[in-house]
Amino acid sequence: MRFNIFKHKWLSIMGVMLLMAQVAGAQPKEPSTLSNPLAQVMVLIMIMLALAIALLGNVVGNAADLFRTKLRKARSEKNSGNAATVILLLSAGLLASIAGNAQAAADAATTAAPAVDNSINGLSPFTFYLMAAVIAVEIIILVALVYQLKFLVGIESRKEMAAAVDGVAVPKVSWWDKVNRSAKIEDEAAIDLSHDYDGISELDNKLPPWWIAAFALTILFSGVYLYRYHVSHSAPLQIEELEISMKEAEEAKAAYLAMSANNVDENSVTMLDAGSIASGKELFSANCIACHGTAGEGNTVGPNLTDNYWIHGGDIKDVFKSIKYGWVEKGMRSWKDDFSPMQMAQLASFVKSLKGTNPPNAKAPQGELYDENQAAGAASVTDSTAAAAPTK
Repeated sequence: MRFNIFKHKWLSIMGVMLLMAQVAGAQPKEPSTLSNPLAQVMVLIMIMLALAIALLGNVVGNAADLFRTKLRKARSEKNSGNAATVILLLSAGLLASIAGNAQAAADAATTAAPAVDNSINGLSPFTFYLMAAVIAVEIIILVALVYQLKFLVGIESRKEMAAAVDGVAVPKVSWWDKVNRSAKIEDEAAIDLSHDYDGISELDNKLPPWWIAAFALTILFSGVYLYRYHVSHSAPLQIEELEISMKEAEEAKAAYLAMSANNVDENSVTMLDAGSIASGKELFSANCIACHGTAGEGNTVGPNLTDNYWIHGGDIKDVFKSIKYGWVEKGMRSWKDDFSPMQMAQLASFVKSLKGTNPPNAKAPQGELYDENQAAGAASVTDSTAAAAPTK
């Protein structure tokens, strides 16, 4: 049962406009949704589809006048078809009204408690999907109008009737020929351009519809691209995108280095730069001078840190290990629960930098002479989990 949609095209348009009005009415006052580039494009598409519906509806109406006798049905069928149309439009309006009320409730909930930003290109999910639904409804109406127009014109039925009168069967056209709009072999003489290339003739074939549609889509895409990237500047250009990516990479690198810096231990620690040594000096002044003196000269508790003699090894790894685990039996506590791995590495680098400073009142050497050159290739075999003692 077909309802006469061409007689109610203005009702269809009013229904679509009602849906479009709900999109605008369901949004907060500030900021305006139409200031969003994506919303502008979608509204433009809705307007273009609405105009297409109006024009095609007018064409369908004119075609209906020509084939009025074919479309006369029982009054009961007419009434049911009209009722179906009205019900469809009222349902669409009702759904749009419910959606608008739901959005108002969502806005009230948003003002009551902050929500996670899940917008789609700056549009709320409700707005985006509602506008997409309006576009989908318009497309469905267009398809219905095209179907109605095809039914009214009855091209295929007229061909079959003419062929039946002449007693000639209508050959079936393959979908490939329909898609490419190819000319029949017997009609090639009419489109021959008389350009012969070694027996190959050039034909004036029409462009395939899919090719024309693809070309139109490229033009539409270029317009959207031009507006998005060069007018509204709502998306970065290639150079800007590269700069953004490089900045994000630098931030990710810095975050990684900050995290990996705390992964240092007695097996991977190395001598740090001047900035880290300065940080180690601050840690030393705040925590170590009671046992080792203000300049590392040593006192009655701790050994001298400025000479070449070390009790538990003078390599940077040995110093780090002494700071980390301590030597409890010799009065050196463990600092692993007080300092981060990086702070202990900074402190170890500062202690190593004190070599040869010769401060006044330096304590007499303790331990064994440590030669940097001889110990360069040697690995410490001291058990890092053994007991603890002073930094030397």
